[in-house]
Amino acid sequence: SSGINAEWPLRPGVGSTVYILDRPFFLYDCDEFTRQFFLKKYGVEFQPVSVKIGDSKVVVEKVIPPYNGFGSIEDSKQNCVSLVPQPPRKDVLKMLQNDLKVLRYAVVLENPSAEDKNRRFIIYYNLARDEIQIYEPHQRNQGIVEGKFLEYSRVKKPGTSVDNPEYYTPADFAIGAVIEIFSRRFKIVDCDLFVLKYLEANAEDYPPEVLESVRKLHASKLQD
Repeated sequence: SSGINAEWPLRPGVGSTVYILDRPFFLYDCDEFTRQFFLKKYGVEFQPVSVKIGDSKVVVEKVIPPYNGFGSIEDSKQNCVSLVPQPPRKDVLKMLQNDLKVLRYAVVLENPSAEDKNRRFIIYYNLARDEIQIYEPHQRNQGIVEGKFLEYSRVKKPGTSVDNPEYYTPADFAIGAVIEIFSRRFKIVDCDLFVLKYLEANAEDYPPEVLESVRKLHASKLQD
């Protein structure tokens, strides 16, 4: 090819060093075809050079840097575990079993200011992805732009570490409980009937007090 001397095959041989992209490579052996080629064409016989090659690989400890606040914790971690970042693995079986299953809770702000005392919110908990969305329904003469308050995302509990975060789940959503989401404190005041049916069908996965609070809520509705 262009730029290569015709005598080039005579120069690099077994036992010599060649430079590729300014990096030295030591040629310590060659295959049988190459050995016979040089012997027949140039009368040069290559003998393998004994070199010491380590049997064990050097183990480099992977240190995950602190979370910088951009993107989700899972996405940021993927940038550190592989050269070409891959999306976090999803629990496909769980997504199939809980497809289109959403728990809905009515919440209000805890200790609201005068202008926020009439605001109402709905928390949607997506069981397939363990994500929370908060929506503020429209109310007349509210003077506030209602609509989507929080896009679907996994919400970390306050006080938990970034390296080992704990996320909100339905186990935290007892009636009357207060949850803190991005420095906003919400009090759970209601939920739909599907929440009760889901908790009863999966009672072994959730604290008894959470299920009991939901039962009392819907029992009071029937009495009314």
